[in-house]
Amino acid sequence: MFSPYYAWDLSRDPFRHCAVNVVLYGERANRFCMTERGRGAVSRDATHLAIGPSDLAWDGTTLTITLDEVTAPIPTGVRGTVRVRPTGLTPGPFTLDARGQHRWWPMAPSSPVTVQLTEPALAWTGTAYFDTNHGDTPLEDAFSDWTWCRADLTDGAAILYDVRRRDGTTQNLSLRFDGTGAPRDIDPPHPAALPATRLWRMPRATRSDDGRARVVRTFEDTPFYSRSLLETRLCGEAVRPVHESLSLDRFKNPLVRWMLPFRMPRPLT
Repeated sequence: MFSPYYAWDLSRDPFRHCAVNVVLYGERANRFCMTERGRGAVSRDATHLAIGPSDLAWDGTTLTITLDEVTAPIPTGVRGTVRVRPTGLTPGPFTLDARGQHRWWPMAPSSPVTVQLTEPALAWTGTAYFDTNHGDTPLEDAFSDWTWCRADLTDGAAILYDVRRRDGTTQNLSLRFDGTGAPRDIDPPHPAALPATRLWRMPRATRSDDGRARVVRTFEDTPFYSRSLLETRLCGEAVRPVHESLSLDRFKNPLVRWMLPFRMPRPLT
């Protein structure tokens, strides 16, 4: 959805602009992969999606993601397997804009996951978040900006999604799901200020039980997007949510779009 090649393609054919995005955040270094591929490198059916050398397969209980990607701008391999096993699916989707043109579905917000990588040699188990977005118009036409965060709870997960639409209206979603995906009540959290990112000064804000939150680490600090690890309280629990802040006003800047190919290479074939 942030592809500069798609924005420049008058055909607006989404199958000419597909990618598997893989990001690893390490203590000393990160790895980022997002190679965009054309229609000839994509195949799919009801249970399988292949994009280039990577693929995703669903067998009814487990989503198996086989990764074979290369980082950018400095090429390094990221290869291995991720297995996500949802314990239940949530009701959905949610409509984000007033015209119903953009939908978001946090299908499995708290699912066991197993990661086994051969390059780099890493393995771990934990909790995964799985959602889907789809829309009928460009994001920058419908929204000015949004913030999102998701936190593991003792049973399930909490998700906050605050959207500012292009027409000036807003939508603030406060959601809680148990481990089976069933909705649970959540007290409306209070606004909590966060500092802007250090390099690009991306604005950040969130909500919490007590109106307080702390940035533990900034994973992504880009001209239009930030991803961070927070420390705060939600649903009466001390949590460490992953937080995202997106500015579509900044994304619309032509200079920003010209910068994206450095992180999103596209093979000539």
